[in-house]
Amino acid sequence: MPASATSAVDKALDLIEAVARSDRPLRLSEIADGLGMNRATAYRVLADLVRRRWVLRFGDTYVPGPAVLQLSPAAAARSLVLAARPVLEELSEATGMMANLQVLAADRSRVVDVVRPARLEMISDLRDDLLPVHRFAGPLALVAALDEAARLPYLRPAREAGHPLPGPDGLLAALEQTAGTGFALQRGREQPLVASLSRALTTAGAGPICAITLVGPSVDFADPELPQLRRRLADAVDRLADALTTPGRHRD
Repeated sequence: MPASATSAVDKALDLIEAVARSDRPLRLSEIADGLGMNRATAYRVLADLVRRRWVLRFGDTYVPGPAVLQLSPAAAARSLVLAARPVLEELSEATGMMANLQVLAADRSRVVDVVRPARLEMISDLRDDLLPVHRFAGPLALVAALDEAARLPYLRPAREAGHPLPGPDGLLAALEQTAGTGFALQRGREQPLVASLSRALTTAGAGPICAITLVGPSVDFADPELPQLRRRLADAVDRLADALTTPGRHRD
C-alpha cells in the first residue's frame, strides 16, 4: 500500500480493489499482508465494507459484494464465476438443462455465466444480458431476497412495461411467493415453450449474492418434476456457498 494512502477512504478503496481484483475468495491474512496493512485495521474496515455491501464475508473469506458487482460485471466474472462454474456444470449434467449464474445490476439482473447442453442450443443463453424481474426467474429470485425499499428500482421496468404490480397475478404477489418458498418459477412468460426455476444465494445482513437458474423446455418443469428440480437446485446453491466459504487450498 502506498505510504501516502493513510486515510480511511484510501484504506477502504485499497481493500475493495484487492477483493475485486482477486480471481478467488481471499482470507483476511491474504488481503492485509498483500496490502501491507495491519490485520486488525483491515478487519475493522472490512467489517464496515460488509455492512455497506461492498464486500461479502463467507466464513473466513471475502468476495466482491453486490455494490461492486453492480458497478463491475468484470468483478463478478472472477471469484463468483470461478467458484460457480463446477457447480453449474454438475447441475446441468444432472438435469440435462441449461444452468446460469446471475447477479443484480442497477434495475435488472445480469447473466454472468452459462452452461448450456447441446440439446438446448436453440434456446438463447442470454449471457451478459440484463433481465427484468417481471419476465425471468433469475431476477425474481434475487429481488425477492431484498427488503421492500431495496426492491423499488427493480419494480420500475415492470411498471414501465405495463406489467401489473398489485393483485393476485401481480409482481408483488410473485415476489412474496418466491420469498416464502425460496424458489422462483417462470413458465412460458418469455418464450411459450421455455421455463426456468431459480434460487438465490443469500448471506445474513447482505441480501442476495447471486442466483443459480435452471432453464429448459416447459414440459420438463411440469408439477410432478418440480420437487426433484428444487432439490437439485437447492443442493447446487448450497455447494456454491460451501465453495465460497471454504476455498480449501488457501490456509493461514
